[in-house]
Amino acid sequence: MTSSTHAENALIQTSFHAKGGICIQGYEGSFHQVAARHFFGKQVEVIPCDTFRELVKKSSDRKQSAGGIMAIENSIAGSILPNYNLLQKGKLKVIGEVYLSISQNLLVNPGVSLADIKEVHSHPMAILQCLDYLEKYDWKLVESEDTALSAKHIHQKHSRHAAAIASKLAATLYELDVIMPNIHTLKNNVTRFLVLNREDEAGKMVNADKASIYFQTNHSKGILAKVLTQIAGGGVNLSKLQSMPIPGSNFKYGFYADMDFETRNQLDTVLESIQSLTNSVKIFGIYKKGKVVKG
Repeated sequence: MTSSTHAENALIQTSFHAKGGICIQGYEGSFHQVAARHFFGKQVEVIPCDTFRELVKKSSDRKQSAGGIMAIENSIAGSILPNYNLLQKGKLKVIGEVYLSISQNLLVNPGVSLADIKEVHSHPMAILQCLDYLEKYDWKLVESEDTALSAKHIHQKHSRHAAAIASKLAATLYELDVIMPNIHTLKNNVTRFLVLNREDEAGKMVNADKASIYFQTNHSKGILAKVLTQIAGGGVNLSKLQSMPIPGSNFKYGFYADMDFETRNQLDTVLESIQSLTNSVKIFGIYKKGKVVKG
């Protein structure tokens, strides 16, 4: 991140810390916490949540948290569609984003060697991402609900014959050794996280250059093409367009769009130009574009 981005994040962080912690999905040491640390700093307090629904619920309640950070898409697995629906139904605003380069690491208790390992524990997705490495050994692969929780259990049980696949942060928090780093097969594995705050507290982001919106059309012939033409004609870059089924409809779709712009006036002009072509327009957030950081 640039120094200006750090300064903007610091202003948000000060506001959040005055009111409580940041909700994350998963346990301490999860990649959600790694992303939170990149955005708010290493001292950020986190509030673990079992599900994304719980994350959104607690992030919306000022008595329970100061907001949240939530994964929304991955460069390998694609978009997390249920999380778009949670945003659509909720009253949270996107105030920032983090692109986290995911690093899967093999963690063990101190003194344990590769020859000692008999089984490896982790989330099914993490195991799948590391199969090329894992299949070199005759290890039992044990699926769990969370990468960081696997690391925690290895630590708590003082296991001499089990390893976990998790983040380097999990290794630090649970006093484990990284016996083999970066064991994932595809090295370009990036997860995008959205930083969320309540609508009445989000404020206006300084130097914003990205917007996330949702809109529906009347499904007449060529209507979506007309919307996209207006966006392109206004000099705004459509960096993502995600279709989502409209709940309760018969195969009708709404669209989630990410748009990059140079000036706020440029964005406002485009949003005004598509008003007559769309309905149910909702602005999820106007914020500063994130950069890829290492996990």
